[in-house]
Amino acid sequence: MSKKRKEEWAFFLNERNRITYNPLCRRCRRTCKQSFRAVIIECPPFRSKRAKP
Repeated sequence: MSKKRKEEWAFFLNERNRITYNPLCRRCRRTCKQSFRAVIIECPPFRSKRAKP
């Protein structure tokens, strides 16, 4: 990975310099992926199985 790309993706890179997403976003097919470092408060496309209809 080039230096410029590392700087752009710094928030998403783990200790092995690999791009890592939040566990909720890994299997999501949408493009609104969030970093593994972020604490997700609300994700409109995500609906928990335990959520009330």
